[in-house]
Amino acid sequence: MTILGAIFPPSLPPEQLRSVAQTADKAGLEQLWLWEDCFKEGGIATAAAVLSWTERLTVGIGLLPVPLRNVALTAMELATIERMFPGRFVPGIGHGVLDWMGQVGARAASPMTLLREYTIALRGLLRGDTLTSAGRYVRLDNVALDWPPASPPPVLVGAIGQRTVALAGETSDGVIFTENTTPEMLRAAMPHFNAGRDTASRSDNQDVVVFMPVEGRPSAEKVAEQISQRVALGATHVIMISVGDALPPLEEFVEFVARDVRPVVN
Repeated sequence: MTILGAIFPPSLPPEQLRSVAQTADKAGLEQLWLWEDCFKEGGIATAAAVLSWTERLTVGIGLLPVPLRNVALTAMELATIERMFPGRFVPGIGHGVLDWMGQVGARAASPMTLLREYTIALRGLLRGDTLTSAGRYVRLDNVALDWPPASPPPVLVGAIGQRTVALAGETSDGVIFTENTTPEMLRAAMPHFNAGRDTASRSDNQDVVVFMPVEGRPSAEKVAEQISQRVALGATHVIMISVGDALPPLEEFVEFVARDVRPVVN
């Protein structure tokens, strides 16, 4: 069954998050996703807060920019959250907006090399591996987590370009496509994702998370049609963001997704 969710955008103040999260949890929404856009709200702090305020809701982060965070620190943070709230956490990582990375002095000369090294190391640390590496960006000397999770959370990679999409298929637990990804763009991207899987000879299941804009106050049936388009192209998760000029309150939007859209989507 397709997993559905909604997005709490960081354009909203963090003090509004508790009300939205608890409304989503009460309504039965499956997933609430958070963004770590510069220079707004931190993904780790908001994810931990939402998980502590709710009972069933799964929380996704789409995404943590890898140039901003040492991989060992990220592994510690993700492992801690997963141990405290097992099975309810889906973190995503990615290049980040390169201009923002430049603003804080963290822009990598080779973002692809950094993301590859980082993804491999992060997943290894979360599995409980002891790592020594001397990459261009990720350098570890006999590093292991004292408190790895019993089952590591999936680590997804946010991707737009063909090479990053392929990297996600090769090295991660899944891919995140932005809300600007049209069905036509998704159709064009999926062969690159599958090519990455083939490069790594993978036969396991990976998540394909697609963020989808929902404008105004449409009918549930119209939204379900848009979701079905993306599912037919390979999406396993469709996470909706409310857009447009006449936006409903976000509490109302998450209830709409959970109570109206969910029953008409397979």
